Amino acid sequence: MLGGGIEPDPRFTLANERTFLAWIRTALALLAGGIAVEAFTADVFPDQIRTLLAVILLLLGVLLSSGAAVRWYKVERSLRHQTPLPLPLITPLLGGGGAIVSGVLIAFVIQN
Repeated sequence: MLGGGIEPDPRFTLANERTFLAWIRTALALLAGGIAVEAFTADVFPDQIRTLLAVILLLLGVLLSSGAAVRWYKVERSLRHQTPLPLPLITPLLGGGGAIVSGVLIAFVIQN
């Protein structure tokens, strides 16, 4: 699967794995947040806003977990082939998603 190149220093491989696990932990928190918003905020948000927030959080969790796997693979290949590390494309995804959720919440607070 990761054929070719040379075996990297185990410290770098383990650091890559820790980073992957940190992204997965964040994805799980987003998934849990989406479920919590849908399950426990019926008396706080109108149905449309509650569903929108839950769907955005759940989609972010799914995209982040799959993006973390792709990033782990790309970084591992870069380490083995001694090429520059790839740009972290999941970082802008997470930042943009957080901004959208924050914007929806700010709009809701301003209206009420």
